[in-house]
Amino acid sequence: MKSQTAVTFEPTTKSATMKAVAVRPGMPGGVYLAELDRPTLDEIPNGRGVLVKVLRVGVDGTDKEINAAEYGAAPPGYDFLVLGHESFGRVEAVGSNVSELQPGDYVVATVRRPGTSIYDRIGTNDMTTDDVYYERGINLRHGYLTEYYVDDAEFIVKVPDGLKDVGVLLEPTTVVEKGITQAYEIQRRLRVWKPRRAAVMGGGTIGLLATLILRLRGLEVTTFALTKKPTLNSDLIEATGARYVSTQETTIAEGAVQYGAFDLVFEATGHSPVVFESMRTLAKNGVLVLSSVTGGNRTIEVPADKINLEFVLGNKVMVGTVNANREYFEAGVRDLSQAELQYPGWLKRLLTHPVKGLDNYQELFDKLLNAKGAIKIFCEVAEL
Repeated sequence: MKSQTAVTFEPTTKSATMKAVAVRPGMPGGVYLAELDRPTLDEIPNGRGVLVKVLRVGVDGTDKEINAAEYGAAPPGYDFLVLGHESFGRVEAVGSNVSELQPGDYVVATVRRPGTSIYDRIGTNDMTTDDVYYERGINLRHGYLTEYYVDDAEFIVKVPDGLKDVGVLLEPTTVVEKGITQAYEIQRRLRVWKPRRAAVMGGGTIGLLATLILRLRGLEVTTFALTKKPTLNSDLIEATGARYVSTQETTIAEGAVQYGAFDLVFEATGHSPVVFESMRTLAKNGVLVLSSVTGGNRTIEVPADKINLEFVLGNKVMVGTVNANREYFEAGVRDLSQAELQYPGWLKRLLTHPVKGLDNYQELFDKLLNAKGAIKIFCEVAEL
């Protein structure tokens, strides 16, 4: 039985220190092992603090780009930024006004923190209109590639014990949850919209999770990826009952003709030209969800008049998804739980490249840059 009593981790002095994997923003390739004070509950006002021991942290393209100095900023008062936004941990202590969590609970923390816009004030800080934004491990707030963190209970989501082995996948799942939820929300304008066919562009982590969630909703799914099968990714896609198509063998346009235009397309390739190919595959009243963050300067020639005409006459929609608020983390918990029941062991197969311990941060980033066949690379900070 888990104790209901609020527990303090240390005296509220900040004499204890801990390790953290950090960068100095603006210095390319400068990832290093930093030291900073262990957090304490009294840093969070009104007794709403939750102290979490970090167990696992996933890394992705965002961490790679921050280490390449493409973006990212240190919190005020620091010259470094602790990386890691895909967290999974266990509650060590809670403040006096926290009743929804208790020591021993497994948790994941959200990433975005509120600014000043009306959207921030109503809990949808992922939709902020502020020019300055706050994201843990990304911009102006330290991340989770460390031993402990403390935060307000509002930003911490409980994860069932049964998901502890795959809980580190929750944050990337929320990007998909948000995109698909927003697609359905937009299409409420049609009163009777009921999608049957979906396409996912890309077979990486986000593409795999999008395939999974669309299959959980009962859609016929075709997932397009570059590599010819068999691969682990193609096996995972077909294990959900989805169709895997290599674009080396069948183009996206050919696939749309062969399998029928798609009511919902989720783009997750990281390759911006695919966006314009995806536009051409939408059925009438279809919606295209974009999740790729592309920071380059690529230009291509597209049939602009045709695309415009098809979108206008076909009542088509395009919407972007990035980051997520608490609503989508909670939806992710539900879908990951359903996936464990419907496709036992499927999620665990995504965890392809573990790295043990913060001290091995260089190995972590080497794998992020070079590992072949990697789906999810993550750091095992502490034992589950």
